Amino acid sequence: MSYMSKTLFRKRNRIIMKTVLACLFIGFLTSANAQGELGDNVKPPGGEQDSIYNRMSTQRGAQRGSKGKKDEKANIEDYLIISVENDTTYVDTTLTIQKEYKFNYIRKDNFGLMPFANLGQTYNSLTYDFQSTDLMPGFGARARHFNYWEIEDVHYYRVPTPLTELFFKTAFEQGQLVDSFITINTSPEFNFSIAYKGLRSLGKYQNALTSTGNFRFTSNYQTKNKRYNARGHIVTQDLMNRENGGLDATSVTNFVNGAEEFLDRSILEVNFENAESIFLGKRFHLEHDYKLIQKDSLSKNEIKLGHIMSFEDKYFQYDQSSAITSYFGEAFISSNIKDRSTLENFYNKVYVNYSNNIIGDLQFSISNNNYNYGYDKVVVLDNTTITNRLKGDIFSAGGKYRKQYKGFELQGAFGLNVAGDFDGNFLKAKATFNLNEDIAASAALNHSSKAPNYNMLLHQSSYKNYNWRNSFNNTETQQLTFNARYKQLANITVDLNTITDYVYFKHDDAVANTDQAIKAYQNSSTITYLRAQLENEIKVGKFALNNTVLYQNVQDDNNTLNVPELTTRNTLYFSSHLFKKAMYLQTGVTLNYFTKYNMNAYNPILAEFYVQNTEEFGDFPRLDFFINAKIRQTRLFLKAEHFNSAFTGYDYFSAPNNPYRDFTVRFGIVWNFFL
Repeated sequence: MSYMSKTLFRKRNRIIMKTVLACLFIGFLTSANAQGELGDNVKPPGGEQDSIYNRMSTQRGAQRGSKGKKDEKANIEDYLIISVENDTTYVDTTLTIQKEYKFNYIRKDNFGLMPFANLGQTYNSLTYDFQSTDLMPGFGARARHFNYWEIEDVHYYRVPTPLTELFFKTAFEQGQLVDSFITINTSPEFNFSIAYKGLRSLGKYQNALTSTGNFRFTSNYQTKNKRYNARGHIVTQDLMNRENGGLDATSVTNFVNGAEEFLDRSILEVNFENAESIFLGKRFHLEHDYKLIQKDSLSKNEIKLGHIMSFEDKYFQYDQSSAITSYFGEAFISSNIKDRSTLENFYNKVYVNYSNNIIGDLQFSISNNNYNYGYDKVVVLDNTTITNRLKGDIFSAGGKYRKQYKGFELQGAFGLNVAGDFDGNFLKAKATFNLNEDIAASAALNHSSKAPNYNMLLHQSSYKNYNWRNSFNNTETQQLTFNARYKQLANITVDLNTITDYVYFKHDDAVANTDQAIKAYQNSSTITYLRAQLENEIKVGKFALNNTVLYQNVQDDNNTLNVPELTTRNTLYFSSHLFKKAMYLQTGVTLNYFTKYNMNAYNPILAEFYVQNTEEFGDFPRLDFFINAKIRQTRLFLKAEHFNSAFTGYDYFSAPNNPYRDFTVRFGIVWNFFL
């Protein structure tokens, strides 16, 4: 293990332990206090929000009123979660099948993603969403971004009493996954939250260790007259992965044949054992606004001036102690390979928002991106000098519109780069009709034109085959989307996409004797991509069948966008209260399946997936058995993952040369405390 890795491990373990201990201490105080003061208000938990939370005694003088009376109550609806778009929900303490789907490493529903063997590795995408409002290229290393907290992933909070959440889940050999979170309102006007998610997992295969950490701090403030609002966050993230290039050809054969001596996956040979990659990022984000004219009983108009400022610094580094020329081709140096790309982006936006009861909400903005991407060295290859930097300023203009009228809602947004080296624009329009709480329909049109990611335009490496400077056209996408929902019986979404000048990675056919000399290419023809997804749940008594089915069709003469035709997830489960309603139980079986297709392969130097059209993967079922329970504010999760692996054949892969997980049993817990 490198000195950098050892230092990161020690630092991360100290942070994990301190965060967990602090949250546990606060949590135990909370638990003791809640049991002592709530008394007869405590009722058994269930699939709906517990009455233990629906009527909770507040304890701080600021929340009790001027005399500190204890008879005032805090509802669960008062524990608010606010998104970057100002959509507000409240803390959900229920146990549902959706909680089962989200109890994973990224803590999101991962339908359409195929995880790799070890926790903390990447995911192969089984579907793609081409809706985009980005005007700037992305950093690249997209395989490392599944657990990277973007601006839209960060939420803000407003709570009457301190709220804590502890998350724990077992990993694969010598490690664990934890996520600790606490948020407090020091006054009705000011809130802050602190959270840290840490993972260490050795994995079943050689050189597959993962170690990741995500620290988040948020705060938001509002003056008593509600004219001035400010919120911001600090996020620092480090994601380290050992890289092994997948199984070698002989081990792939031994894996598929299912020979008993190779069921110990640690004895299977991998392509190399001397490499690791690390992806680090930090972001400082602030957005604030002031209402020049505020709506009240006398005025139906509101004018608001706002400013958003964000600085983000990230880098991706691939380290290898000695060059593997038989695998990646010729290298400039034979040892101590360190390929490092960096991006610094400073973003400023000012806007004015006008709101009127008749017109709706209307916003105009101007923004600036100051970017600096590249490397600290210059490469000369075949007498050609490859530049090491892409930097400059982009100035943009944009706007938003929103209007609600009875059951209708209209939304629109646009953006345009008006000066700088990168062209880009987007346009969004959406109309929604809500007949009632059970029936809704919407239609949307999305257009986007943006430059490819930075690593597609410029890349440098110690391996000669991985150096380029490209000048690609913008990728243009048009998307037409329809959605119809009726209760939980049917939620249907259909989108039709056309993509022009699609940029992708694939093997360089001009390079012989190596399988992974990967370069970026542009598909000049138009791709037509159709998706249709059905979600529904059928309940009969205490049994339920939850289904998500996705159909995809791609018309692409060059086979550059490969997806399975059919992807499905079906869960048959049972729910009931037990032990005089002291426990709420859910247990069932989940089937995941997708049809065979030319699955993308993974390249560790780029941390990207690339197109391959020689091998098909898929057509294997994955069966998971789970037992989940809720006792008071605690949710317990136990799962036997892929329990059919031994009797349905060893043909399951997450990517070429990278097998999926064998049968394993894992458990975890989510625990909320309300002080």
